[in-house]
Amino acid sequence: MSINLETLSLAELRDLRNKVEKAISSYEERRRKEALAAVELAAREHGFNLAELTGAKPARSRIAAKYANPADPSQTWSGRGRKPRWIQEYLESGKPIEDLSI
Repeated sequence: MSINLETLSLAELRDLRNKVEKAISSYEERRRKEALAAVELAAREHGFNLAELTGAKPARSRIAAKYANPADPSQTWSGRGRKPRWIQEYLESGKPIEDLSI
């Protein structure tokens, strides 16, 4: 494939660059998946799974939110770990945490 870059406009050159970057990214992702599949196959042939050999832990599931900020409902807390500042401020104002339950 031969393209005369000298005859392309700036917009065409940028479009070509974007297409090339996407093609490179897609190629790298395909190669990564192929390599992973080959490694998994080799591990199975030897009686292991990849997680056993790499020490990888299974992904943890996400905990459902139990509390929501009344001022900004997008801010939530599961009740585990460190309390967010908005929870601490709410509790310091003397209000019960149950008011924030979802």
